[in-house]
Amino acid sequence: MRVIIAAAGTAGHINPGLAIANKIKHEEKDSKIIFIGTTRGLENDLVPRAGYELRTIEAYGLSKKVSIDNLKKMYKTYKGLGQAKKIIKEFKPDIVIGTGGYICGASISVAHKLGIPTMLHESNAFPGKAVKMLAKKTNTILVSFKDAIPRIKNASNIVYTGTPVKIKKKEYSTEQKEKIIGELGLKLSEPTVLVFGGSQGAKRINDAIIKIIKNKLNNDYQIIWATGPKQYDIIKEEVEKNNINIDNIPKTKVLPYIYNMEEIMNIVDIIVARSGAMTITEISNLGKPSILVPLPNVSHNHQLYNAKVLENIKAAKIILDDEIEENKLNNTIKEIILHKSKIKEMGENALKVSTNNVEEKIYEEVKKLVK
Repeated sequence: MRVIIAAAGTAGHINPGLAIANKIKHEEKDSKIIFIGTTRGLENDLVPRAGYELRTIEAYGLSKKVSIDNLKKMYKTYKGLGQAKKIIKEFKPDIVIGTGGYICGASISVAHKLGIPTMLHESNAFPGKAVKMLAKKTNTILVSFKDAIPRIKNASNIVYTGTPVKIKKKEYSTEQKEKIIGELGLKLSEPTVLVFGGSQGAKRINDAIIKIIKNKLNNDYQIIWATGPKQYDIIKEEVEKNNINIDNIPKTKVLPYIYNMEEIMNIVDIIVARSGAMTITEISNLGKPSILVPLPNVSHNHQLYNAKVLENIKAAKIILDDEIEENKLNNTIKEIILHKSKIKEMGENALKVSTNNVEEKIYEEVKKLVK
């Protein structure tokens, strides 16, 4: 099988593409797979690191605002159509798959015109512009959440598969849990909250946690907090103003980044995080209660719609970005974490939207198009 995957920008677009590529390679070892991206996004690191060839074209997100900058982007994006056509004609793929971002526009449009089967994967509950614009030109659209289905018009075939993620639900013995939590200087007997804001951190969440620590509000629970590498030194300096040693905070472990995230997410009681599509998928697959703080000012406010997938089934609490502060966050944490029955109920509710065998489902849909 010869496959082109178009993915650009963020890890939320690129990692599903890599998971699909890895599944195809696993099932059909002779497959030839290349990626199309831009010269600007994370694909330039993640795709070669995963062992795949990346070819780049010009592609930009366009706004309705009339400006010289936008006109330049329109010209470059139009030029990208020709670049995509050249790559596709040379490679001769059996299928072109888009997993998110404006890069999909050129790749899917050109493939459609050339009569090559096309597929799009939409990770968010509220579909992006690319999926809506390309619905008529796409043979199959895969969605991560059922909530996305009625929001996609004019599509010939929509299939609910979920999003492929690395973090899976695992069972650990008491001894294993004690070792994992003990290495962080914390106790398994204490209720534990995991706080993170994605690889770059989330400033509004971090600001609230700083004040929780300064005011010693977390007497009833302990915190594992991933600040994001870019914010760690800023936070270290901030807490030191209050004579707090960041490496020796009672009932708290502060890290720039968590490398054993699968272990940590599996053993904590609740999770405080942004609501990107992959995070929501991981939380639901693990069956964890969560407090979600959607990132504002993103396309169609899609993180809020993602968070509502869990809130609507009583698996999560939402705190809006402009409303989060230490007392509201602390009170919301305590509402959940001090009641084992609440933790259990919310966790079981989260599992209701969990997805299994995602890669297998996607591979089956690929095979249907590649005859």
